[in-house]
Amino acid sequence: MSLRANASRLTAVTRDLSNQWQETRTHWRDSKSEEFQKKYLEDLMGTVERTTAIMEELDKLLTKIRIDCE
Repeated sequence: MSLRANASRLTAVTRDLSNQWQETRTHWRDSKSEEFQKKYLEDLMGTVERTTAIMEELDKLLTKIRIDCE
């Protein structure tokens, strides 16, 4: 599986997590849920976004290397 495919999968799984979190928030709305969101989820979402962008750039670079070596 390519890095681009893995980046797409990571994005999809993170989107599913976000959707599940929104569903959870309809039932869990207190200071601890706010703390959980700020401490874990907001950082995770930003990290995933940066990571998938890097994975896509690496995939382009690896593709170029493969073509150049053929």
